[in-house]
Amino acid sequence: MFSDRDSECMSRVLALAERGLYTTTPNPRVGAVVVNDGIIVGEGFHERAGEPHAEVHALRAARGRAQGGTLYVNLEPCSHHGRTPPCADAVVEAGITRVVVAMQDPNPRVSGDGFARLREAGVTVDVGLMEDEARELNIGFVSRMVRGRPWVRLKVAATLDGRTALANRQSQWITGESARADGHAWRARACAVLTGFGTVRDDNPRMDVRHVPTTRQPLKVLVDSGLETSAASRLFDSGPVLVYGARDAAAGAAALAARGAKIVQLENSRGKVDLPRMLEDLAVRGVNELHVEAGTRLNGSLINEGCVDELLVYLAPKLIGNSGLGMFDLPELTALSGVRELVFRQVRPVGDDLRILARFK
Repeated sequence: MFSDRDSECMSRVLALAERGLYTTTPNPRVGAVVVNDGIIVGEGFHERAGEPHAEVHALRAARGRAQGGTLYVNLEPCSHHGRTPPCADAVVEAGITRVVVAMQDPNPRVSGDGFARLREAGVTVDVGLMEDEARELNIGFVSRMVRGRPWVRLKVAATLDGRTALANRQSQWITGESARADGHAWRARACAVLTGFGTVRDDNPRMDVRHVPTTRQPLKVLVDSGLETSAASRLFDSGPVLVYGARDAAAGAAALAARGAKIVQLENSRGKVDLPRMLEDLAVRGVNELHVEAGTRLNGSLINEGCVDELLVYLAPKLIGNSGLGMFDLPELTALSGVRELVFRQVRPVGDDLRILARFK
């Protein structure tokens, strides 16, 4: 069904879509290319919500040369009126005769309707070229549409023996500058960055993106069951902060609200923040990818409650020993059959450290 030229054009589409890696939230990352007589005559990508979609940019760039041409796009053209008109209509009006799409839109408002509208207008639609690559690029958007929760990526910086801090909780800095900058790039692509009360208490982090260029800062999310976090913490110095609490603590809530934080109470049966419900709430707020940088206990709770999809681990060529803090506080196992299995997606050096991306089976 697909030619080598089709694959070349879809590769270009995905490269264009990736330009919106840091900016499109809550929308998906989408690129588009218009080809006529084997030549690219227009291309574009979606940059941010409320602005024209990739198809519109590509068609405008092609002008009249789109007539009789082929449109390549990594996600099904939309068929509904949102902040912008339906892209499927624009494709038909431009005279495109063939559309090659990597994957169907998982959004139930669109899924399949865009294809149907194009086919009803006589446009040939071919679907499935480089679908896996397209899905990975928008894995958070797919998760939110299909599962009703963000894609959760938990980042940890540790020594080679798996220690994240000394016994006295000192942790800055275990990894080198290159690894820290790389970690900020992963922060930048996320819709929101989550941490916990203990991390704010011990490290007083800002949790923003500083080491890579970005025009958008992710939403900051804090898990603090008792609303004990000091309102003087640097976390509240810039940008909105969403705080999830569990127990009624009027004084703490008032102090944090005075610093601009929004408080959401979600208590589970143990008097802690209900983490699965928190993910559902974040999805409703348009969070596609959630980047976690927390401490041993919250890391363990997130994993234990099935709230983590993959681990982003930076390993430094250093040793601390058994006195140091581990990565995850998890229940003790009595048999190896109970271990949580992962699949290595990527292992690569970053400066003097090693970056491992591993996904839960």
